[in-house]
Amino acid sequence: MIDIKALRAESEKYIRGARLKRINVDIPALLDLDAKLMNASRELQEIRTAQNQAGKDIAQLAGDQKKQAIAKMAELKARAKQLGDMVTQLEPQFNEQMLLVPQPPAPEVPEGKDDTENVQLRVEGELPKFDFEPKDHVQLGESLDIIDIPRGVKLAGSRNYVLKGAGAMLHYAILRLAVDQMLAKGYTLLNVPVLVNESVMYGTGYFPTGREQAYLAERDSLSLVGTAEVPVTAYHSDEILEESQLPRKYIAMSTCFRREAGAAGKDTYGLYRIHIFDKVEQVVIGPNDEQRSIELHQEILRNSEDVLKALELPYRVVNVCSGDLGQGQVQKFDIETWMPSRKNYGETHSASRFHEFQARRLNLRYRGQDGKVRYCHTLNNTVIASPRILIPVLEMYQNADGTVTVPKALRKYMNEMTIIKPAS
Repeated sequence: MIDIKALRAESEKYIRGARLKRINVDIPALLDLDAKLMNASRELQEIRTAQNQAGKDIAQLAGDQKKQAIAKMAELKARAKQLGDMVTQLEPQFNEQMLLVPQPPAPEVPEGKDDTENVQLRVEGELPKFDFEPKDHVQLGESLDIIDIPRGVKLAGSRNYVLKGAGAMLHYAILRLAVDQMLAKGYTLLNVPVLVNESVMYGTGYFPTGREQAYLAERDSLSLVGTAEVPVTAYHSDEILEESQLPRKYIAMSTCFRREAGAAGKDTYGLYRIHIFDKVEQVVIGPNDEQRSIELHQEILRNSEDVLKALELPYRVVNVCSGDLGQGQVQKFDIETWMPSRKNYGETHSASRFHEFQARRLNLRYRGQDGKVRYCHTLNNTVIASPRILIPVLEMYQNADGTVTVPKALRKYMNEMTIIKPAS
C-alpha cells in the first residue's frame, strides 16, 4: 500500500513508476477521487460539530428563534446524510484503487519492458562440456524410474508429477541442505499455514492483482499460498515491534500452489513450470532505512548463492528491469541456474525488497529508539525451490551410462548414496 500523503505530494513519481512497471492504474483519477472524499469527510465533520452545537443552543432558545434553529438542524441532518452516503460510496472505490498503485522502482533498476531486458550482473561457475549425448531431466527421470509425470497428470491434471525413490530423496535432501545452511546463519525456522485468510493475501500484495494465480477455498474465504513469503511476512501483522528486535530473520519450508493462469502452452515440458512444489523461503523484517534494506537485500541474495555453490551449479545474477517487477517490489535480483536441456539459464530464485509497501498493508510497525512508530521494511528471497532445481542437478550431474552422481553436499541426506542408478 502506498502512503496517500506521498502520492499527493509526488504524483508524477508514482505515475512514472506505474508506467515503468507497465501497470495500468489511473493515478490522476485516483487523486480526484481522493480530493472528493477528503472534502466530503471534512464537510461532514464540520456539520457534525455544528449539529452538536445547535443541539445545545436549541435548549436555550424559545419562540421563533427556536423554530429557526430546529429548521436549521433539519437542514444539517439532511446534508449530513447526503455527505455520509457520498463517503460510503466513495471509500470502497478509493480503497480499491489504492490497492492497485505500484511501488516505484529504485533508481538503479534498469528500464525495460519484460525479462528479455533484464541486465546480467555476474556469472558464476563453468558450463558443462559433455563427451556424450546428454539426456534432459525427464529422460533421466524416466530411465532411472525417479520421475513419473504421466501418473502425476492422472492424479491431478496437467503440470503435475510424482517423484519416486531416489528422486524424492534428492528433492528432500536439497530442501534440508537449504534449511541447515540458513539455520547456521542464525535464521529462525517457522512452520506456517499454507491456507490463509484472504486478508493476508491482500496484505502481502498478492491480491487483488494476482488473484487469478491463486487456488481459492472460496467457501471459507481462504487461499492456498504460492509461497511461504505470504504467512511469514504477515506473521507480525498488526503488531508494533521494538527497533532493538530488528531485523527479524525467518525461513520457512512449505508446499506452494500456483495456478499458472495465463501460462497455457508455456514451458509445458518437464518440471520447470508446475502447479505444486516445495520451497524454502527467507523473509527479513527490517527497519525503515534505505541503506540497511540494500544491505539486507545483498545478504539474502548471498544466502541463495551459497546453496547453489554448495551444489556446485553454474548460475548468473540479473538485475530485473522495471517491466518485469511486481507491484510492490522496489528492486529484484533473479538468480538463473544453467539448465543444459534448455541451453540457457532458467530462473530459480528471486530476491526482492519492498520498502514499506507490504508493511503498510499488514500494519506491521516498530517503535524506534526515538519513540516514534514507523512502518517496517520487508524483503524476501527463495533459498531453494524444488523440483525446478532438480532440472540442473540431474542434467549437470548425469553420466555417460545414464546414471546420475549425487552432489557431495547432498550425500549425508541420502544415506550416503553416491550414484543414482536404475532400479534393479
